[in-house]
Amino acid sequence: MTQRLRVMTYNAHSCVGTDGELSHARIAEVIAVHDPDIVAIQELDLARMRSGRLDQAAVIAEQLRMRFHFHPALRVKEEMYGDAILSKFPLKLRHAGELPTVKARLAFEPRGALWVTAQCGEHEVQVLNTHLGLSGRERAAQMKALLGDEWLGNPQCQERVIFCGDLNTPPWSPVYRQCAARLRDAARHGMSRLRRTFPSRFPFLRLDYLFVSADIRVLDVSVPRTPLTRLASDHLPVIADLELS
Repeated sequence: MTQRLRVMTYNAHSCVGTDGELSHARIAEVIAVHDPDIVAIQELDLARMRSGRLDQAAVIAEQLRMRFHFHPALRVKEEMYGDAILSKFPLKLRHAGELPTVKARLAFEPRGALWVTAQCGEHEVQVLNTHLGLSGRERAAQMKALLGDEWLGNPQCQERVIFCGDLNTPPWSPVYRQCAARLRDAARHGMSRLRRTFPSRFPFLRLDYLFVSADIRVLDVSVPRTPLTRLASDHLPVIADLELS
């Protein structure tokens, strides 16, 4: 039996829009308008003073009536910052952890990844979410780890795999090529335009990606550029309509 699935990846910028305003409601509205079944979100706060001490993943998931898992890549006392996966389907946490870093001027912030299994009807889908670093050497070390035994190289992560995230790298980079050798870039479906995602108001970089394993069919990919998406975050979301068989 085949099943359709809509997946979104979205860097929410701690729910701070391009107007400088903090608004969880706008991020939730962007997601609600496009009605994905699964959402991988990067840059969410938990108990941080700058965002009113809220659990942003929980607030957004509650507004959307979705299940979620959150992984804090950064912890400073009680304040946390990281990535989440939201889903209409039941979720099982597989692995969450830190990614390696290197000594570099731009490697000033811990990075992590999150892997869950979503029970999409009859199908188990492996969903991974990450946000790579700003240093090229750091990203290389992080992608090497993600392709290793703990993550994408794990025997339990070989079928029906969706890998999402802000990779902070363009599609001509070695890091992108390493990932594309293992999984298929959904945005290269058919004659889809490889739309840029950052900055949201006048995007000139493609930093946000959605990759799938060969057993997932890509039906359509879009990067909605609307007044709301240009305002809610400094990144545009990427949405893929997929088919599981």
